[in-house]
Amino acid sequence: MITSYENKRVSKESGYYDSFFLHSGEEGIQTFNEQVDLVKEKLLTVFERADQPFKGSTTGEIKKELLPIMKLSGETKPFQEVLDEIGEAVLSNSLHVSHKKSIAHLHCPPLLTGVVAELMIGALNQSMDSWDQSPSATFVEEELIKSLAEYVRMPETADGVFTSGGTQSNYMGLLMARDAFCQTYWNHNVKKSGLPQDLGRMRIICSEEAHFTVKKSASQLGLGEQAVISVPTDENHRMCIKSFEQAIQRLEQKSLVPFCVVATCGTTDYGSIDPLGELADICQRKDLWLHIDAAYGGALLFSHSHYLKIEGMRQADSVGLDFHKLCYQPISCGLCLIKDRKHFQWLSLHADYLNPVKDEQEGILNLVNKSVQTTRRFDALKVLLTLKTLGTDLLGSMIDTTMDLAEFAVHYLKEKPEFSVANQHPELNTVVFQYQPESSENLCELNRQIQQVLYQEGKAVIAKTSVCGSTYLKFTLLNPRTTREDLMEVIEEIEQTGKYIMNGGY
Repeated sequence: MITSYENKRVSKESGYYDSFFLHSGEEGIQTFNEQVDLVKEKLLTVFERADQPFKGSTTGEIKKELLPIMKLSGETKPFQEVLDEIGEAVLSNSLHVSHKKSIAHLHCPPLLTGVVAELMIGALNQSMDSWDQSPSATFVEEELIKSLAEYVRMPETADGVFTSGGTQSNYMGLLMARDAFCQTYWNHNVKKSGLPQDLGRMRIICSEEAHFTVKKSASQLGLGEQAVISVPTDENHRMCIKSFEQAIQRLEQKSLVPFCVVATCGTTDYGSIDPLGELADICQRKDLWLHIDAAYGGALLFSHSHYLKIEGMRQADSVGLDFHKLCYQPISCGLCLIKDRKHFQWLSLHADYLNPVKDEQEGILNLVNKSVQTTRRFDALKVLLTLKTLGTDLLGSMIDTTMDLAEFAVHYLKEKPEFSVANQHPELNTVVFQYQPESSENLCELNRQIQQVLYQEGKAVIAKTSVCGSTYLKFTLLNPRTTREDLMEVIEEIEQTGKYIMNGGY
């Protein structure tokens, strides 16, 4: 006699799971088609209703909507039922980054090629650590990196690997700089022997407006935050060369050892670009590793009008670029390039089950040898599909459109006496400004409230930041679909909201 449990077990052994996976069988393909159609319909409904960048629900309201659907159970449910359940709470309460008035952060509208590529990446689920887990994907990434290194005009020795973004790219650049220095100057192999006794003397130099991940990486690498020397910036928020040279002299006089310089190609607030060429020349004379954090500004590689701003990038020892910022790819999609592939040795470790030494001897390419990650997504596919479909000329035009928009925003704000612009000559597409009506007694609180009210009412998503301790507002104009009229409307909303607040509103 067969029990009910055994009946269930037998049925599961006879194809019960087929409808839950995409495979060559008819049931898997049919279910995939049905679920993709349901998701497409749900997303189209959400986007058709998205006449504002944010619905305007409060944090409490969103949490109240989400909590009931977060309860898990052992019960199997129809996909459509689950999708209907989460649709309103999750999808409708999300930020619509593709809206033309979503202009706050380095959070781009994704190109359709990138969105569709995500479906391909998820369905194929290639793991980029070893060749036998990603046969074609391995070569796609490898060849695409060669092409991108040529765009940067790095030498033939250059190499790279896709990363999760600027944080990981900065970490990798500093790790390789640390280990290369210790091996060259102290004959000390950090990978095998650990940190050297003189590690406390090592110093990293960057501008005072460099990304916080420089200090974060230094702390994680055993150098400590104190190893990071911040150099003042000039009136355009770029690293001051004179102050940089003075910092090197002071360190040498104290018997401290500068080994790496981090130049920023696109600061988070102002989009400022450090003088890359001058820094590169000094680093070459002083034998310092130059890492360029180009997570934001590296996209100017494709610009028609602004590419000369990053001319010095080709001289870097390592570069971090993000495609999920100004190249319009879905998160996450970064790249770490290095001038000489030999430095990937500081990341490589062989495991018999994954990347045995014999594979390397036979010319088998296992990309785990170049990454701090093991399992890693096939993000290169998004970039390939985008560049092949759009072409670099159209991508460059999109970037240049946003640069022109930033220039317009500055001129328009300067014509209004109640606004003060902090960066009147933006190098990228961010504009930092403050609403300064004469009658306001607390400009910081006023500007903070303006940003929050616009967000809560769904009228516009703009950012706030601090300039010399005072709260300023910020446009990050990544969307090439945003028009001058859109910006003028947002600025008018800022004025009207500010006046309403000062009159006792909200």
